[in-house]
Amino acid sequence: MAEKDARPHTVLVTGATDGIGLLLARAYAKRSHHVLATGRRGIANDEEFFKFPNITYVTADQSDPRHAASTILAIMQDMGWEKLDLAILNGATAWTGPPYDEPINTIGDQLKVNLTSPIHLILALTPMLHAAQGRLVMIGSTSINKGHGQFATYVATKAALNGLSRSLREEWRGKANVMIIHPGPTRTRMHAKAGLNLRFVRLFFMSPKKVARAIQVAIRRGNEGRKIITRFGCFMARFSWAGKGQL
Repeated sequence: MAEKDARPHTVLVTGATDGIGLLLARAYAKRSHHVLATGRRGIANDEEFFKFPNITYVTADQSDPRHAASTILAIMQDMGWEKLDLAILNGATAWTGPPYDEPINTIGDQLKVNLTSPIHLILALTPMLHAAQGRLVMIGSTSINKGHGQFATYVATKAALNGLSRSLREEWRGKANVMIIHPGPTRTRMHAKAGLNLRFVRLFFMSPKKVARAIQVAIRRGNEGRKIITRFGCFMARFSWAGKGQL
């Protein structure tokens, strides 16, 4: 996928109900790519999202990995996609609190959404990604670097995702590009959903719009491996531009 290639590409974004995933789906649609966005629930009221004829949204609950993967694959087949140029696996969930207080069901939910579901989806999409010599991008978290006592299971799943990306890079060498991007703390709804009240601390988190932009820049540069998104990276991303048709 050379930068000079300006044709519309096929793009999958999971976790696109809101936050970073929604912003990424919109951004690629604005650049005339064919986008399939998925999420745990519907977004029927988002008028800006649906003003693009080249974007499709489908509800695919990642807490049911097999069903989510088969649903996404079936929609792609219905749309006539034979190749997948870019898959951004952004869907995630979390629970916050002391590990010894965490309910068993939330542990299972995080394992399914954050790890098992991406694995199922990658297995389903492998032929299409290889056919396009495309790019697989997993969204991790900088929390794996230092750990986070209130997010023990979440951090464990993201660390496992990091290990998965390293193995796939070796396995897919010459067949498809694999990278994992670890954003720092970002002002999304995930923390509130996880039960964490950050109050004024959220003011120091990064803007989801700026993080989404930095992710796009990292993808366009095409570097395999591990990328960390910091405030400085978000600032520098302001000076990078992806033209119409470019990934």
